[in-house]
Amino acid sequence: MPVPSWQKSSYCGTGEACVHVATTAPDAAVWVAGSADPGSHHLTVSAAAWTAFLRAMKDPGAA
Repeated sequence: MPVPSWQKSSYCGTGEACVHVATTAPDAAVWVAGSADPGSHHLTVSAAAWTAFLRAMKDPGAA
């Protein structure tokens, strides 16, 4: 299994208690975590669901 490359949210302030996101391949599942150790516990969603979520967050009136 490929090792995910975790990325911290650009909206994160100081510290590590932020949203972290990772994928292992294009169009694969997206892993979402909200802790300093994202590899320990995470939520897994489809790439399509993650894209829909991001669109809704950018333009709430469009959902």
